[in-house]
This record gives sequence, structure tokens and C-alpha cells, in this order.
Amino acid sequence: MRLFFAVALVMTAFAANSVLNRIGIAQYGMSPLSFAAIRVIAGAAMLWVLIAARTQTAPAIFTPKRFAGAATLATYMIGFSVAYQELDAGVGALILFGALQVVIFGWAIVEKQPIAPLRWLGVATAFMGLCVLLWPSQSTLMPFGSIAAMVAAAGGWGAYTLLGRAEADPLGATASNFLLCVPVVGFGLIGAGALPVTGIMTAVVAGALTSGLGYALWYQLLPKLATTVAGTAQLTVPVIAVAFGVIFLAEPLSLRLVLSGVLVLGGIGLSLLIKR
Repeated sequence: MRLFFAVALVMTAFAANSVLNRIGIAQYGMSPLSFAAIRVIAGAAMLWVLIAARTQTAPAIFTPKRFAGAATLATYMIGFSVAYQELDAGVGALILFGALQVVIFGWAIVEKQPIAPLRWLGVATAFMGLCVLLWPSQSTLMPFGSIAAMVAAAGGWGAYTLLGRAEADPLGATASNFLLCVPVVGFGLIGAGALPVTGIMTAVVAGALTSGLGYALWYQLLPKLATTVAGTAQLTVPVIAVAFGVIFLAEPLSLRLVLSGVLVLGGIGLSLLIKR
């Protein structure tokens, strides 16, 4: 039960990132790249405060794995921000999490991990729920550049997730990844001009709390989860994000939303029935 609630907390933090991103950009006028830059800087600052407060030896920063983690994190942050300049939220989330499943389960096949039929059924059911929730209700012209950016973001997040397995020091690894990511994503502040204070505060919350602390906890949980379970659990994020939209942004609650939530959560339940 502790593991279940910890995973639920992390998925909630990830969903809160989407809501905060919407508020910061759509309501407070932040540019996507500026929001991403402040988010990464705030996350790095929070994580290194925690590193300074603990008694363990400071983590090694300049290692090949840390550079790889920073690169995949930057790919996700930049790709996500660029894609949402043109993509609708639902379409973008469907592309992101659909491509993420390809990355996670594809890697599980490469590693020749045993994948039970019931787990495949669970993933298919959960993905069907996402399609019900996020597939556009009317035909739209899909911008290829934004689709490519979101696929790149999915590849970056999938690789970041895979790199987090078997980390001896999850907090140190996450802090190092964020610190090395700052120079890459920080270019979004160049020439940004005056930024709205409310937008900056939203980005700081997204970076320090729901990103920095959320990713650190995710890295700590990954060694305890099968790769396919880790991938399936992340399918809850769009559902939680839409629920937050209903509660905090007064978005309508529809039968389509309820049906998709049942399918996604039911599929995850099937997947988690399989013992490691």
C-alpha cells in the first residue's frame, strides 16, 4: 500500500505540472521556453537545498550517466514546450503518452523481460481509455513540426525513466540531472524581456515542488517497479490532469471523461495484478 500511495503521489505531481503549465502560459502570459527555463532552475535549486541538508556525501555530478540524464530531461522539457505552441492539449498528451508506451515497452522487449498476457491486456485497455479521453472530436490539421517535438519529448521522458532504474542515490541523481540541465534549457530566458510575476511564481512552484521533488521520488520508486508497470502507471497522468482541470479550472465533466477514467484505471489495475 505504501508503494501504491507513493506512485499515486508522484503521478499527481506530474499531472499538477500540466495544470501549472497551462495556468502560467495561458493565463499569466509566460512564453513556453521561459516557463520551462524557470521550472528547471527552481527544481535544481530545491533539490540542491535538500542535498545540502542531508548527511550523505555530495553526489558525483560530472559523470556520463548524469550527462545522459540531463540530456534526456532537457529533451523532454524543450520538446514539450515547443510542441504545445501549436498542438491542442488533448492531442499533444495522446501523442506524448502513446509514444512513451512505445519507448517503455519496446525497451522491455529489447531486455527480454517476461511480459504476461494480462499485463499486455491492461496496457491496451488503459491506452484505449486515453484514446477515448484525448482523441479530437473533430478533424484538425496536425502540424508535423509540433508532432515531431512531442515525440521527441516522449523519447526524452522515456529514456529519463529508464535511466532512473537501479539508482543508488535517487535524490543525488535527480539533483545532478537538473543542475546539468540548467545551461541547456536556460537559454529560454535570453531576450525574454519582462516576465509576469504571477507566471514566474507558477513556474517556481512547478519546478521546485511538482517537478524537482516529484522526480526525485519517482527515481526512488523506479527500482521497485517493473518497467512495464512504471510505463503503465504514467497513463494515469492525463486522467488526473483533466480531473484537476474540472476542479480548479472549471472545465466540464463529461461522460467521455468518466468512461476514459474507468478504462485507464481498470487497465492499470489489470497490469498491477501481475506479480513481479
